[in-house]
Amino acid sequence: MKDKVAVVTGAASGIGLATAEAFASEGASVVAVDIDPSGASLADRISAEGGLAYFVEADLTSQDDCASVAETVQHVYGGVDVLVNNAGVIHRATILDTSEADWDRLMDVNVKTIYLLSREIIPLMVQRGGGSIINTASGWGLAAGPRAAAYCASKGAVVQLTKAMAIDHARDGVRVNCVCPGDIDTPMLEAEAKGLDVPREQFLAEATERPMGRVGFASEVAASILYLAGNESAFVTGTSLVIDGGGLLG
Repeated sequence: MKDKVAVVTGAASGIGLATAEAFASEGASVVAVDIDPSGASLADRISAEGGLAYFVEADLTSQDDCASVAETVQHVYGGVDVLVNNAGVIHRATILDTSEADWDRLMDVNVKTIYLLSREIIPLMVQRGGGSIINTASGWGLAAGPRAAAYCASKGAVVQLTKAMAIDHARDGVRVNCVCPGDIDTPMLEAEAKGLDVPREQFLAEATERPMGRVGFASEVAASILYLAGNESAFVTGTSLVIDGGGLLG
């Protein structure tokens, strides 16, 4: 990843934070993007440790903010090689208990942000001869789960958007893949447990019923994203990499 420029969204916590740290540790210049201003501390820490990082506070559901991110990346680093569309939210409810505002929020954050930011970044990648885009979907984008109608719909859309983008931009030298995590020990998992009114410890304990008997770690997802961004996956595009400890196997 040395001499590569990686843009990571949702970088203030969880998978995004671990991914930004992983790219920095491999020598990439990182642009960390989040609506949460606390993400600035990540860039400060990477810089203090001798890496290159820049933080951009942005609402990626806004076309103007996405355009600003692209302009900033071009100005600071001269282009983009990797885009990790990781910003996301969860809402656990049936459609009967999902308000229109909840539905719109999940579709906006989980899907629309990918559309808006990718539209700004892909031309910059093409200028550099190509690049790699990794979208964060979910195991529930491939197989639905209970009380998560809007979330499953949004992540299923990410899987299909990934495939469509991969077809459209392969000849431009831009590869597009997605990762499909299962239960990962992040702040989002805590929010999910809270939304279901289930103690975090109980939520984590239920993971022992899955084949590998545990939840995953953000660093494990980050390692998979690094693989999809690197030369080792040069002939991989349009794929959905499941990282769930066998959870979808039953």
